[in-house]
Parts: sequence; C-alpha cells; structure tokens
Amino acid sequence: MSENILKDRRVLLIIGGGIAAYKCLELIRRLKERGAAVRAIMTKASHEFVTPLSVSSLTGDKVYTDLFSLTDEAEMGHIELSRDADLLVVAPATADIMAKMANGLANDLASTALLATDKKVLIAPAMNVRMWTHRATQRNFETLLADGVDFIGPNEGDMACGEYGPGRMAEPAEILAAIEAHFSELAYPGGGPLKGKRILITSGPTHEPIDPVRYLANRSSGKQGYAIAQAVARLGAETVLVSGPTILPDPPGVTVTRVETAREMLAACEAALPADIAICAAAVADWRVASDAEQKLKKAPGEQAPALALVENPDILATLSQMKGKRPALVVGFAAETEKVIEHATAKRQRKGCDWIVANDVSPATGVMGGDLNTVHLITREGQEDWPLLPKQAVAERLARRIADHFVTSKAAE
Repeated sequence: MSENILKDRRVLLIIGGGIAAYKCLELIRRLKERGAAVRAIMTKASHEFVTPLSVSSLTGDKVYTDLFSLTDEAEMGHIELSRDADLLVVAPATADIMAKMANGLANDLASTALLATDKKVLIAPAMNVRMWTHRATQRNFETLLADGVDFIGPNEGDMACGEYGPGRMAEPAEILAAIEAHFSELAYPGGGPLKGKRILITSGPTHEPIDPVRYLANRSSGKQGYAIAQAVARLGAETVLVSGPTILPDPPGVTVTRVETAREMLAACEAALPADIAICAAAVADWRVASDAEQKLKKAPGEQAPALALVENPDILATLSQMKGKRPALVVGFAAETEKVIEHATAKRQRKGCDWIVANDVSPATGVMGGDLNTVHLITREGQEDWPLLPKQAVAERLARRIADHFVTSKAAE
C-alpha cells in the first residue's frame, strides 16, 4: 500500500464529548501530515474538553457545531458537509452518540450528519467500562455492526474515572491505521493485494487443564493476532483465525475457530490447510500436564502439594514449517522474548524452519503482554527490520502490507 494513501482524502471528524477528545488533536495532526483534508464537527459537550480554536488551528478550516447556524448552512449545509467527505470518523464515540446512530436520531449537527451521510463511518468508542458493557450499549454496538459501521477499539486499560476495563478510546495511531486500511480497500476496487490468498492465523493463549477447574496458561490477550487477521482480511485475503481463549469479538470477514488446548489448536490448523500463508501469533503453552485429573485436586492439612508431571506440547510453528506437500508458501512465526530478543528469535527461525519471525520483548516492564502497544523486529533470511513502538493494530497493518509486498515481489521475479 502506498505510504501516501491519505493524500487529498477528505475526512470529516466528529468529536464527541468525552475526556478522550484531547486525542483528536493528535489524530488531526497525523492526518494532515499525510496529506488528508480534515473538517471537524464538535458536539456541544466536546467543548468542555477541547476548544474549537484548537481544532480549527490544526484542521486549517472552521469548526462546525450548530445545526441551525444560518451562516454555516449558507456556506456548507449539513447534508453537503456529510457527503463531501470520503470518510466520517467519530472519535470519541460516546454512548450517547452510539445510541443516536443505532436508533436513527438526529437532534444536533453531529447526529444529523451521521444520518444524512452516504459514506463509510468509522467510530472509536470511549466511555466508562460499565457503560460499554451495559446491555443497551452492546445492543447498539451489534446494531451498528449490522448497519456496516466500522469500529476501532475500545481498548482495555485504566480509565479517567479510576476504573479499569474496556472503554478507553483507541490511540491516534490505531485510528490512523484503520483509516489507512479503509482507503487501502478503496485503492483496490477489485479486491486487495491479498485477494486469492488463503491465510491461516493462530492467536491467543492456550489453556492446558490440570483438573476440571485449574489450567496452565499465560498472559496473552490475543490482540495482536486478531489485529493481524483483520488487517489481512481488509487486503482481500480469505482469512481463517484459530483462536485460543480470549474475550475478543470475531474480526469482521474472518472465519474463526475457537479452541482451548495446544493439541486442539494444531488439529484446527491442519484442518484449515491448504493455505498460502500461515502466521503463528498464538502464545502456545510449551507443556501440558501428562494426565489431567478427572476430579478437582483437593488439599488436605499436612499433605504436600501434588507433583505435576509435564509433557511437551506439539510445536505448531515447526509442524507447519516442516510439512511435506501442504506447507504454506510463507510461514511467519512470533518470538516473545524477555532477553537477547534478536539472538533468540534468529535462532528460533532457523530451528523451526519458518520463513519470517516477528520478535518482540515481552518482559514485564514493556507491558506488551495484554497491552495495546508493541515494538517488533522482523527477521527474515535477508536480514532484520526494526520497527518503532506502534499500537498492535498499526503493527498488524504494517505486517499485512509487508506480506502483500512480498508476494508482489516474488511474482515479479518469476
């Protein structure tokens, strides 16, 4: 995908009334840097968090706020405002805005523009965790998905209100990556550069049972693998995601198979073959209990803790890399390391037999495991690429483009 995919694209940014509204200033700056034209609508509540002057200074255009402004209607009516854009982005999308969108309400300029538009809408929800998980909000979320609205986030993390959970607005870089992905799809009207490719992706942790209530696991959230699945699907790939246990929703346009254990994941991967590309992003448990107990293990006073005999789990990356006949043309592994990241990842690529390794530092100080940011190094036969700190969605978009470029280059060399 061209790095200048946003040049001369027109984005209408609708800023809702939430503390995350300040992030929109960074988003506008990044869009303008890439050549996009940005107009902004601000709800009345958003003025409590950012000023129209700040937004106008960055967009280089006036800010629209009032549905009944005679001046604004004479210069640029709300219907034309909504249809002149190539894409509408709502950030932050509050529970109120989502409810209005889902129910067709139009009592201010923002909701009227959203109802009147004939263009794609991308929204970045931001609200308290209880508001996001409330049944009414989830109904509205499902309605908007069915209506074709695209979502980015919300992320999980600390809230301004002091609570923790899903509801944080996606970071500007993540929203930017989603906007670029949208225009990338438009750049390939007959299908993206990965059209005709079948991609198998593993993601999430595995749970290896000890007894009916306990299991061995790790801190993987599955966010990176899910983001990759969404990114390659947007570029036209037929995408199969084999996921360990996560709380993430199925990415749109992706076939998802959910499993629990490493053995189940391997079986699901083998069933999904043949594939042109395999991306093993799952954090598969290296070991499992040799024989899990049929009943819950009980402790008794004075007794020693039970000894758990462990056996090695199947190596999914090595199995796919070393297959005869059904081996995908490109096999990409992940190396989650806590020390000597490049050295260990390079050795892993050679040992497993895969083509690429995406290496990252998952030591506790980085916050990568379960977090929303990632710093990766792409290791191939040709050498090493060091990528900057990026949101996981942006890492996914970059990896998807890198894969697409690889196949274009390979085809040209034939």
